Amino acid sequence: MPSSRSGPGPLPGVQAKELQSIALYRKLETKYRLDVLPFLVLYALWGCFVVETLATSGVERWMIIQLGTYALLAAHALAYLGTVWSVDIKARLHFKPVRQLADATHVKVVPHSFVGTKGIVPLHGKATEAGPIISFDFRKLHFILDGEANTFKKLKYPTKETFATYRASSGYGAEGKLVAALEKWGPNKFEVPVPRFTELLWEQLLAPFFCFQVFCVGLWALDEYWYYSLFTLVMLVSFECTVVGQRLRNLSDVRKLQAPKQPLFVYRSGKWGKLPGDALLPGDVVSITRGTGTEVSDDLVLQADMLLLAGTCIVDESVLTGESTPQWKNPVGEATGDEIDASELEPTSRLSIKRDRMHVLFGGTKLLQSTGDKGAKIKTPDGGCLAVVLRTGFGTAQGRLMRTILYSTERVTANNLEAFAFILFLLLFAIAASGYVLYHGLQDPDRDRFKLILNCIMILTSVIPPELPMELTVAVNASLMALARKKIFCTEPFRIPLAGKLTTCCFDKTGTLTADEMVLEGVAGTAGNEDSIVADAKSLPPAIQRVLACCQSLLQVDKGLVGDPVERASVEATGWALCKQDTIQSHGPAKETCHIMHRFHFSSVLKRMSTIVQCEGDGPASWWVLSKGAPEVVQGLLVNVPPHYERCYKRYASEGARVLALAYKQLPAEMTPSELRHLPRDHAESELQFAGFAVFRSPLKEDSEPALRMLRESRHQLVMITGDAPLTACHTAAQVHIVTRPALILGRSGGSGAALSWQSPDERTCEPFDRDADAAWQLAQEYDLCITGDSLVALQELGAAETYIPLAQVYARVTPEQKEVVVKTLRSVGLHVLMCGDGTNDVGALKGAHVGVALLPPPDKNKQQAKKDSKGSKGGKSRAITDGSHPAGGSGSGAAAAANGLASPRGMAGSQVAAPAAGQAADPLAPPKNRPGQAMLAQMRARGQRVTPFMERMAKRMDDMAEQAEMEASNMVKPGDASMAAPFTAKQSSVMPCLDILKQGRCTLVTTIQMFKILGLLCLSTAYSLSVLYMDGIKLGDLQATLAGVLTAGMFFFISHAQPLPNLSKARPHPRVFCRYVFTSLLGQFAVYISFLMYMQHRAHSIMPKEERQEPDADFKPNLINTVCFLVNFVIQTMTFAVNYVGEPFNTPLLENRMFAASVRWSAALYIALVIDIPRGLASWFSLVSIPGRMQFELLAYAAAAFALATAIERGARAAFPAAIPPEKGGLTGRRSAAALAARNSKDD
Repeated sequence: MPSSRSGPGPLPGVQAKELQSIALYRKLETKYRLDVLPFLVLYALWGCFVVETLATSGVERWMIIQLGTYALLAAHALAYLGTVWSVDIKARLHFKPVRQLADATHVKVVPHSFVGTKGIVPLHGKATEAGPIISFDFRKLHFILDGEANTFKKLKYPTKETFATYRASSGYGAEGKLVAALEKWGPNKFEVPVPRFTELLWEQLLAPFFCFQVFCVGLWALDEYWYYSLFTLVMLVSFECTVVGQRLRNLSDVRKLQAPKQPLFVYRSGKWGKLPGDALLPGDVVSITRGTGTEVSDDLVLQADMLLLAGTCIVDESVLTGESTPQWKNPVGEATGDEIDASELEPTSRLSIKRDRMHVLFGGTKLLQSTGDKGAKIKTPDGGCLAVVLRTGFGTAQGRLMRTILYSTERVTANNLEAFAFILFLLLFAIAASGYVLYHGLQDPDRDRFKLILNCIMILTSVIPPELPMELTVAVNASLMALARKKIFCTEPFRIPLAGKLTTCCFDKTGTLTADEMVLEGVAGTAGNEDSIVADAKSLPPAIQRVLACCQSLLQVDKGLVGDPVERASVEATGWALCKQDTIQSHGPAKETCHIMHRFHFSSVLKRMSTIVQCEGDGPASWWVLSKGAPEVVQGLLVNVPPHYERCYKRYASEGARVLALAYKQLPAEMTPSELRHLPRDHAESELQFAGFAVFRSPLKEDSEPALRMLRESRHQLVMITGDAPLTACHTAAQVHIVTRPALILGRSGGSGAALSWQSPDERTCEPFDRDADAAWQLAQEYDLCITGDSLVALQELGAAETYIPLAQVYARVTPEQKEVVVKTLRSVGLHVLMCGDGTNDVGALKGAHVGVALLPPPDKNKQQAKKDSKGSKGGKSRAITDGSHPAGGSGSGAAAAANGLASPRGMAGSQVAAPAAGQAADPLAPPKNRPGQAMLAQMRARGQRVTPFMERMAKRMDDMAEQAEMEASNMVKPGDASMAAPFTAKQSSVMPCLDILKQGRCTLVTTIQMFKILGLLCLSTAYSLSVLYMDGIKLGDLQATLAGVLTAGMFFFISHAQPLPNLSKARPHPRVFCRYVFTSLLGQFAVYISFLMYMQHRAHSIMPKEERQEPDADFKPNLINTVCFLVNFVIQTMTFAVNYVGEPFNTPLLENRMFAASVRWSAALYIALVIDIPRGLASWFSLVSIPGRMQFELLAYAAAAFALATAIERGARAAFPAAIPPEKGGLTGRRSAAALAARNSKDD
């Protein structure tokens, strides 16, 4: 053991949100492994037994020797394969559990669900000057033993140091510290190794189901079904090769996710030097800039997570958050008072990336603009921003996205427990059938015992459908492709079937249901206009205009404003001009120029923002604090509250407007700029003068109302979760069918200390609050409920949150954390929840829902082309904006290049075809890209060759195949397609993708259930065929079995490509295999099919002469019983697919699924042709004999009757046992649910 291992002690634990538990093991030498040593002993003993038996009994007991040898080899093979299939089995056979860390060589790691699978990884130990370091790596994460806590913890990055520590950062000085840091954190790389094709193929071929499939193929080959065995084996290996090829392409694409590591300036040993991006280490001090002169780059991707120390940056974080609005990053280098509660001024306060993300530059995001600070403690050589590296490699935000794509995408199957139970149910029939064969076979002394046991094994294996994993994989891939065609990308495919079970759909408001664009309707409540609104902002007093124009965080780019839509509308309405960064000039003859000296940024906790500005005009310079925020928050900051205050803002809020209170105050003229920048926020935002209410309108998106109307009509519970005011939220919710009855808002009417009560928006209705579950249910039957963020806190304190949250329709003035609480509470009470949002504030809720959908609007094509043109243009102006020494926000074509990437970020590699480069003319006659058929025709026409209609059809088929291949390639999530915000990312700005996901989820769920039913029926009929019919000497011919296999594979493929209907139905698909509908239909159809088969078998038995009958062990020879049984099995197989296909109301009807309908028609036609033997000789080609005329009629008539009866049973079971439809108002509304909640609450009390 390495000397760095610690001595005896308690077993260490693990503390990481990704891991559930760990266990210590010691690896055994190969000869002592439990899949080697015991079998060596058994082989020796068995060899002695065989030698002794042959010496004493000769070959009389050869059958026992043969079976025993096969059994021993099979047991050894299973032991070895078990170590490949199961980490737990591998741990038992290849390792020995140990109680002391000093004895361990490996660690078995158990992650949480959907984070990845279990694994056994080596334990590393090394001695350092600081002491021994014991660690292990799992899923690209590094875990180190904390000796004091005796716990493995994830590698810590310097992300929680004090602000004073960061401000004092000066990079690495001593060489020893640099080497130690490199050993601890490693290089800044994303190492995603791509294995060889043979390695991945071997891994696929050793998968459990594939080994079982090969075992079944071997059994069929031993029973002399050579063609069928060969066909099945080729089909399986071809499918696995296709899967391996796709995995290799996916891994190659993941490697391309990371942007190239560009060199940048790093401050080490007291001097600046240029180093490659992969040499960055946490603690490095770097200079961040988009380049100067010819080095300018429009696509500079930040290469690590960094804390900004000096200068300001504009970044595009859409790839991580789904937020299309650029984010302004401010420095933390000097104590500027830019804190929520001035906590950063305290030397002991620590960084919180979640709280202080306004100071953090995240890896993988794009730098749009940088402005250096000449007064920085450490001068940057290129005029860039000063930053300190926090995290590198897979520890960055981009690294988390890559790990999500790599390890969270587990293979999609139906519920594993249900699948196992379903197979056990089918196994009961197989055990009975094989027992019947074994019992009667042993009664006959002439029976071949080897063939008898072989047949019994074949009966038992027939109930485990070897096609199941392949068919489910095909179904899920078809769904992924269908979503990808609609620009909906999924990083966690296991959630697609969950979308078919959704009961509750939650939506953010601003940017999701309503447009991002805001229009300033006017300013209300101003002096002299207490009961009216001033629509023309230019006619307002200068003090009010100043608040509208200067209380903002906008960026001037190419004579346009980029930033918050509310702030952009405010500035544009006043007519003031943002002439350069943080400098605003008024309109009109009396020019006033305002310089923004400092910002107190908007906080979702404080619900307000403020700026400190210096105003210069005709008179002396003056200093002002300008504030805006939620009316109820600003009310407490005013020195005098006007009597019309509440009445005024509630009036406009109830009409659906977004209302912001405006306030200001003038600061003493003798204050210095340094004093202004260090002015505490609570002091600046006190004793303000009321200016008025800015009233904004945000129109609904075009698709919001139709989409939510479809969800309402399909009986989904609709919920709005927003940070807007409750009156505004209720009004908008009523427009999109979320609120359809009188609304009540939960609040405290008498102030913060008053009791909770329910009030209508117009305050005419008031209902007392009652925490009782039954009272809550009664209230929810009459009203739509709205709960505010403050009320939600009160409900949690009273223990009534779980009672009321499922009953409410609107949540207003909630924080991002409360959004997550609402979604997780809805999940905890048994609802299946979808959450749709568009930005950073929704990330927690998006991740907490069963189905989270992040809306990431696609780039504007015109803007993209303009960006390409500006990128290709030459001249100094195009690069002026990126020069750190140039005033940020200066005009020029380079500014245009930055602006064009702001509102609609790029990054759609792989999902869009790049436009021709600037200055390169496109050939209008050239064929489209990736259209080989059109290219072939164009070449033929260019050579003067004649193009026939046949050639045109061939070209179209070639283009269709190329398009299909392109769609399959789009399954892999590529840069810009997905975000860390949610499992689903929609490249659309409307909520319509939610309907597409829901419809595709239902389609996948229905396909999964019907596959289980079809496979179950086929397995039951196969078990009968292999048992009762085998005892009668009946076998299928090789070509007959091959035809049946081809038919099954083709029909399953066509079923998996069923398309969902355009409209959502109120009906729900059955969410589970074990339900009354499935078993009623399954057993009823089985009774019909088996009766048909048994009757026709007995009819053929009575007609065929005895001398033509076969013995059970005889070679196959065509006869009447074989012919009839094959034809009946063939038509039963066709009927099973046709009867159990689920079309309306979820998928396209059978007749509209053209390929599947055609396969059913051709199978039925082939059955008729084989029965009546037209054309002559067709039946003999499949080893069939002529059928008497009356039996031909019976085969056709009884097949039609069986089809009609089976259809009636399936439709009857579906009508008699429909899936439960939840109520559309409150997922738990119902007296039984309310009583259960009340009982649970009383038990908790």
